[in-house]
Amino acid sequence: MKNTSSLMIFILFVCFWELGARLYDKPFILPSPIQILGRFWELKEVLLLNHLPATLLTIIIGLIISIVAGSIIAVWMSASPGVRKAFYPILIASQMIPIIALAPIFVLWFGYTIWSKVAVTVLITFFPITVNTFDGLASGKKDMQELLLTMGATKKDIFLKYSVPTALPHFFSGLKVAVTLSVIGAAIGEWLGAQAGLGYFSRRMMTQFDGAAVFAPILVLTIVGITLFIGVTIIENRMLKWRIKN
Repeated sequence: MKNTSSLMIFILFVCFWELGARLYDKPFILPSPIQILGRFWELKEVLLLNHLPATLLTIIIGLIISIVAGSIIAVWMSASPGVRKAFYPILIASQMIPIIALAPIFVLWFGYTIWSKVAVTVLITFFPITVNTFDGLASGKKDMQELLLTMGATKKDIFLKYSVPTALPHFFSGLKVAVTLSVIGAAIGEWLGAQAGLGYFSRRMMTQFDGAAVFAPILVLTIVGITLFIGVTIIENRMLKWRIKN
């Protein structure tokens, strides 16, 4: 029932968009969904074979770095109050800086290589993974940990068999946010400085006043984000079969 309602809302939105675009009749500013799909079909080989791989590579590398570094720092903060006091304010401050302002700086540092885009992606995705994982590790009940200690469990046993399973739902919540943000980060990085990628292609088409071609790579980016989100959800459901869902 919920899926049917969402589908109906989406169809109505697309219909209103199509009608509004036809009435406005300025496709270089507001192309209709049909025009976007037609332009995508014309550019599908260029978008999918030339530019999509570059964007996916940026997303994958950025997510791997964020997952590894974010998990390590989350565990470190959980184990040491001093580290938590030192790193947590920095994590919060990193999200106060406009990403659009830092992206040109990364281009200056790394040039038009993939690493300038990866840096933007990491900056966006690092926060939700780290904070959610830390909150998950901190959510474990101390009474349970003390009980396990009295039963002969070591700190390593408590961490691996209690703290990690307790933190996994929080970790996946952060990861689902991160995978969608990674698409935005990669596109922003490519928009401001790149030689390939869907964001780069969209910016190039904007200079040519080709509205439908600007939206075509955005359509691909949307599909990529949805696919990544669904993929993480599938992995979450398989790894957390023990979790009772309402």
